[in-house]
Amino acid sequence: MTTNTPTKSPEAAAVPPPGTASDTKRVPQGHRRLLTRRDRLTLGLMAGLPTILHVALVWVTALASIALAFTTWDGIGFDAIKWVGLDNFRELFTNNPQFWPAVEHNVVWFVVLILIPTPLGLFLAVQLDKKIRFSRVYQTAFFLPVVLSMAVIGFVWQLVYNPDTGLINSLIGANEPGKYIDWIGDPDLNLWAILIAASWRHTGYMMILYLAGLKGVDPALREASALDGAGEWQTFKNVIFPTLRPTNTIVLVVTIIEALRAFDLVFVFNKGAEGTELLSILVTNNIIGESSRIGYGSAIAVVLLLISLAVIIPYLVATFRKERRA
Repeated sequence: MTTNTPTKSPEAAAVPPPGTASDTKRVPQGHRRLLTRRDRLTLGLMAGLPTILHVALVWVTALASIALAFTTWDGIGFDAIKWVGLDNFRELFTNNPQFWPAVEHNVVWFVVLILIPTPLGLFLAVQLDKKIRFSRVYQTAFFLPVVLSMAVIGFVWQLVYNPDTGLINSLIGANEPGKYIDWIGDPDLNLWAILIAASWRHTGYMMILYLAGLKGVDPALREASALDGAGEWQTFKNVIFPTLRPTNTIVLVVTIIEALRAFDLVFVFNKGAEGTELLSILVTNNIIGESSRIGYGSAIAVVLLLISLAVIIPYLVATFRKERRA
């Protein structure tokens, strides 16, 4: 007598019975494991604390400066804050003899940075992109001033410009009594002297940006240009440089921002004395100077902010449009 026992299909045999250990470990396909409470706490601390600090130290202070620009306040007691409307801006544009020279100096700062260290940085990047010997050493040497703080660069160039023992006066024989050239104290020379130090640093910055852009150039373009019989200059002018258009945009924006936020070098050299007035120096001198005028200094900061936004916003709009098209 034979007994008919039910046979199990392979699919049924592969499924473990409910309650077994293998069943509890099996995760359904497409199911994502949820974060534990500890994971959420860790992520919250890692993302939340920097966000809170950024909002408190950047956004809150920026909004507070905008509000204080319409007031007068000496910084002692909140009850001393008085609303004056647009009076600070009227005084700034009409009765401040340092404002327009400061704007002019910021413009000169930008023009010098865009005309001297920027092309020089491009030239260095092109030469280093040829994979010459010791290129890493050269990159490090040229980029080193960018790594150093602006205060250190200022102290180094102060030694170079020292009228008595400085390198420049020693080389040109102007370190003797009666022949001194005061590179920092002379209002006709001090801005240009500081711009040389700023250009020294800016050249390495531009070199790295352009070098990164050159690394993204398709080698096939160079090969096709060589096959057409184009020389090195023609290849650069007609093939390579047009492909650096995104890098040129970044360089332009970075240079404008560098010119607007210039502060450290000037403050280290002569604290914004005559001939080196900048908008950032005026903000500092009015807010933490001998006669604290926080409302007036905030008005200058608002003007500086508006100029910066006029540059940054078009760049961001163009960038976002490119990302949407892509």
